[in-house]
Amino acid sequence: MTIAWTTLAVALSYLIGSVPTGLLLGLWLRGVDIREHGSKNIGATNTMRVLGKKLGALALAGDAGKGLVATLAVARLSAWPYAALICGLAAILGHTCSAFLKFKGGKGVATSTGVFLALCPLPTLIAAAVFFTVAACTRMVSAGSISAAAALTVAIFLIPHAGATWPAHLLPDDAVLRTVVALVALLVVVKHRANIQRILKGEENRL
Repeated sequence: MTIAWTTLAVALSYLIGSVPTGLLLGLWLRGVDIREHGSKNIGATNTMRVLGKKLGALALAGDAGKGLVATLAVARLSAWPYAALICGLAAILGHTCSAFLKFKGGKGVATSTGVFLALCPLPTLIAAAVFFTVAACTRMVSAGSISAAAALTVAIFLIPHAGATWPAHLLPDDAVLRTVVALVALLVVVKHRANIQRILKGEENRL
């Protein structure tokens, strides 16, 4: 039964992650398809550029919320010790390869933030501080996202497991968490490869 419930939890988490928050906000509230404007990305940054700060903030909260819900709530369907982790990863996969958008999607930064805020709050808060500092100094969300991914990886290796996962302690193994954080951070960097090229050329979009 554990396998069946885990499979169900993972499938639901993927579908939750697949919900394109920014795209739906644009279509429902403004009649605008954000995939046809700005960077054409469905994430919160492009939502903000196309639809404004308020809807951009809603998209950010919605995308992060998908990760939180999958990790903290949906994962409870399974008794497997690693259910929270696998459900969180499924939500991130859903956002980056949405079942509702022909397996295309966003870059996964906000959804990953929601997942890791549940799994390892302190390292995630440190990464968030780095994000806001870099983004404020450079006015480039991409630079903030890449820096935050790097900061999260460093923090998760430096902070002891008990402190990193406090207070929920959803994962019993620090090696697994560190490996997953490093892999997701790598995914974030890979998804931003075009941004990195523009940053190096001095052509990246600024807020």
